[in-house]
Amino acid sequence: MLDDAALAAVETAIAARKDLAGPLIPILHGIQDALGYVPDDAVPVVAHALNLSRAEVEGVVSFYHYFRRHPPGRHIIHLCRAEACQSMNARALEAHAKHRLGVDFHGTTADGSFTLEPVYCLGNCALSPAMMVDGELYGRVSADRFDAVTAAWSRK
Repeated sequence: MLDDAALAAVETAIAARKDLAGPLIPILHGIQDALGYVPDDAVPVVAHALNLSRAEVEGVVSFYHYFRRHPPGRHIIHLCRAEACQSMNARALEAHAKHRLGVDFHGTTADGSFTLEPVYCLGNCALSPAMMVDGELYGRVSADRFDAVTAAWSRK
């Protein structure tokens, strides 16, 4: 069940976007921007507002990997998986990050510090492999640099 603040955020996202052509995805983005994720209990509220079935809304939320179903960690780490980064040993970085954090992609560390997300290009190809933490871009990321960056962010 959504608490009053979450319900208000969902209703605000709906009201601001329901008159757009194809409003479902913009509404879901608005909800995630406000709450950090799309709660399960938001699905029927959105479905009712748009005269859609719950299955239609659920299908969109579950299809797009961008939408999170659970609250994220305090910091979001995006690891690039595009070709340029792959050619510069990004798979080893990915394995190191998963091991170091103890999570797979879309997972959140046990202490709630980090959520690890894949991304398919950060536009930093010349400095591969790349990662982003809360919108801050890093290039030439080695295992050691990953550890240093996450240690710094864990103190924030």
